[in-house]
Amino acid sequence: MQTREIGHSGIFVNPIGLGCMGLSEFYGPAVDTRDGVALLHAAIDAGVNHFDTAQLYGMGANERLLGEAFHDRRDKVVIATKFGPVRDKHTKAFVDVDGSEENMRSAIEESLQFLKTDHVDLYYLHRVDLSRPIEETVGAMAKLVEEGKVRALGLSEASAETLRRANAVHPISALQSEYSIFSRDIEDGPLPAVREIGASLVAYSPLGRGLLTGRYTQDHKPAENDFRQGAHQPRFAEGAFEANLALVEEVKTVAGEVGAHPSQVALAWVLARGEDILSIPGTTKLANLEINLGAGAVELSEAQTERLDRLADDVKGGRYPEARMSNINA
Repeated sequence: MQTREIGHSGIFVNPIGLGCMGLSEFYGPAVDTRDGVALLHAAIDAGVNHFDTAQLYGMGANERLLGEAFHDRRDKVVIATKFGPVRDKHTKAFVDVDGSEENMRSAIEESLQFLKTDHVDLYYLHRVDLSRPIEETVGAMAKLVEEGKVRALGLSEASAETLRRANAVHPISALQSEYSIFSRDIEDGPLPAVREIGASLVAYSPLGRGLLTGRYTQDHKPAENDFRQGAHQPRFAEGAFEANLALVEEVKTVAGEVGAHPSQVALAWVLARGEDILSIPGTTKLANLEINLGAGAVELSEAQTERLDRLADDVKGGRYPEARMSNINA
């Protein structure tokens, strides 16, 4: 199995991991625990060893699911989880981002309990706390490494400057940010900084939240209980959705040329950007997982890559609503 190292952490993973968020929230109803565990076990059997979760996914439900699946096969998996964003326990609404040591201590202990493990392999600050210096938060996170509760540290959606400042306190092994054929804004700052400090980029939503899979059409959109509906995802809004589907046709064309699925082309494009890039596409279906893993065998020509490179300039809609962009590349 091909592997790539997470920064200089000594932790090696399959470059195609599994983003687990959708198993518990946001992309429709949570999966049944038994079905979720079965999928996670099948993922291990298929060669996946990098599993990404977070405290806020299902407000602990996602970490509990991974705990059920991995407690008896901990040596086979690399578990990444995150802390920072705070949600109201009753309404589930997002309240704030808290990067304090007090919140971190509470979060890591809860995560370890839910995950049924004594350590997390990769621990992220999920969003930058704009109210305090990044040095303060990373300094606190470094204590967890010293205590053996965490093996490596990461940041999510951090700017180049924030990355450099954080790395000066403690080595940062990974930056997790959205990166896909449709989302390339990090190439202007964060990605060069990742390479400067010797970290890895962990690309979330490498399939454009499903747009790049080719499964959606003007008559087939995400279900009403899916967070991509409404104002939560501008690229799925009326007008933008149709324009972006037109761009997906080029991805489908390239897929036909190489005999692959559109999702495999999208993942192959991401992974070909550098050996320091990892991906964590999410899915709740084994068939989709197997398709995603097949991306490792897809090779794109220089001409095909150039055609795909041009698409991002014409994408309609931002990555998130304007109100949520303050913590993006922060």
